[in-house]
Amino acid sequence: MREIEQIYHNNYGIAFYWKNGKEVISEKIQLVFKETGFYFTVQELIQFCDLIEDSMIENACCEACELKYSCHKFLLKTPCPQIDLAVSMTELKSIKDLIEGSIFKIELDEYVYGVGLN
Repeated sequence: MREIEQIYHNNYGIAFYWKNGKEVISEKIQLVFKETGFYFTVQELIQFCDLIEDSMIENACCEACELKYSCHKFLLKTPCPQIDLAVSMTELKSIKDLIEGSIFKIELDEYVYGVGLN
């Protein structure tokens, strides 16, 4: 099994960099959730976050519903134009947390080990 460098995880999935020996391959992020894996650049990850935000706004009808996010599934666009995912609002919130946490950690590491390094 190949080694990984974890970026962020939650109960729904994980984001990580692949490693080649001791070298971390940081050009792309492996994102795995719901038996699905994506291999995104940081820009594609940010784009996916924007698409999730759009979907949350478009599908905000659950707030007044008795079932509260548990019944309805809808298509979530991805940065890959050929791929949409069927997700519930609960799953969407978990994916959003996974991606936002990953972006935060990536940007924090870039600052701490880049611009912020004295």
